[in-house]
Amino acid sequence: MSKHRKHYEAAFKLEVARMVVDQGLSITQIVKDMSIGRTAVSRWIEQYRAEQLGKPSIGKPVTVEQQRIRQLETEIRQLHADNELLKMH
Repeated sequence: MSKHRKHYEAAFKLEVARMVVDQGLSITQIVKDMSIGRTAVSRWIEQYRAEQLGKPSIGKPVTVEQQRIRQLETEIRQLHADNELLKMH
């Protein structure tokens, strides 16, 4: 039997992390009330805290700012690759 992972949107992850970090709710209560795995919630909190400090996050960014940074980094890599290709010709 294969295990199916639930997919949560970044906005939902951010809201859950904010409930713990900013509002002071307990992880245990959120896990129980929302039927979410403890490991997932802990990871979202860790990621949220890292992003708040401006550190690179693991996985998909949860904050809007980090999502935009990730998008811009991808665009920059593509532009560098395009420039290298043009230099060859």
